[in-house]
Amino acid sequence: MYEQVRGLRYCGRMSAPRDLDYWSFVELAQERLNSKFGDHHRSATEVLLTLNRASDIVTYDLESSVHRPRGRSWSAYRLMFVIWLAGPIEPNVAARLTGMSRAAVSNLAKPLVEANILEKTPVSHDARSVQLSLTEAGEKEIVEAFGAQNERELAWVDVLSDAEQQILVILLNKLITNRSQFDVRGRN
Repeated sequence: MYEQVRGLRYCGRMSAPRDLDYWSFVELAQERLNSKFGDHHRSATEVLLTLNRASDIVTYDLESSVHRPRGRSWSAYRLMFVIWLAGPIEPNVAARLTGMSRAAVSNLAKPLVEANILEKTPVSHDARSVQLSLTEAGEKEIVEAFGAQNERELAWVDVLSDAEQQILVILLNKLITNRSQFDVRGRN
């Protein structure tokens, strides 16, 4: 099945790491895990390896093709995007919505404030906190960045039909929500 779907080169014969591509590595990993652990949850391993790989590839592509040429990181874009759509917001809310730590939000906000992309204003209900909002320059930048990213997003998902896109979203939401059967660790 793997050979037909993914054109694997491994097929149980090759083990030199230099000869592996990602999918043949997954097949090799599954074989070796079977031999070391016997009856492990093969599908679970494959699903999570594939999910992580897809996330890494898409994130790297978006960052390197859209955001780095604009002088920003993927993390800076995520922060600006959340502030653009939900802001002005306090850093702890930005952290929750981006999935970052509060320290990461604080570290990202500093250079964005210095670059006149974000501004910090005191909040009335807590003298220790601030609200983050986009400046006019920040709003212009995020609108342009989102336009470029959205075109790239379309290029990525264009290989899927509308129905497949919706099924993927449904399955991913099912995977990440309502995880009460075990102690899920995450920022959100």
